[in-house]
Amino acid sequence: MRASPEPLGGTALNNRLRYLLAFILILALEVGIALYVHDGFIRPYLGDMLAVWGLYCLVRACAGRDIPLLPLYVFLFAAAVECAQYLGLARLLGLSQVPVLGALLGATFDVQDLLMYFTGCALLALGRWGLRRHGARR
Repeated sequence: MRASPEPLGGTALNNRLRYLLAFILILALEVGIALYVHDGFIRPYLGDMLAVWGLYCLVRACAGRDIPLLPLYVFLFAAAVECAQYLGLARLLGLSQVPVLGALLGATFDVQDLLMYFTGCALLALGRWGLRRHGARR
């Protein structure tokens, strides 16, 4: 199924701006969690879900069109990053020496991270389905 292009008019621009603002808000939340929250629930669980939601919003803001399988693509990307952590790819490529890249790529593999990425993307997919179904009834 191909993504349906949106016109470059006001609606598409408004949608892109909404997704960009959502990304900025999620990024601010993620930074706040990373700097100030040191617990056993919000940081490891909610933070991972927010990460995939932020990536989803960033792609939607940049793409300017609907991508029907985007929650799946976001999950596959997050899972690939997690697998790279398992393989120690950042260390092997010397990227762990760069603080920003080391923080983005992470250092340790955790199956629970994969579960939270999946949960976050599943919630995105369910939300998309619900919005489409609700919109179809109008």
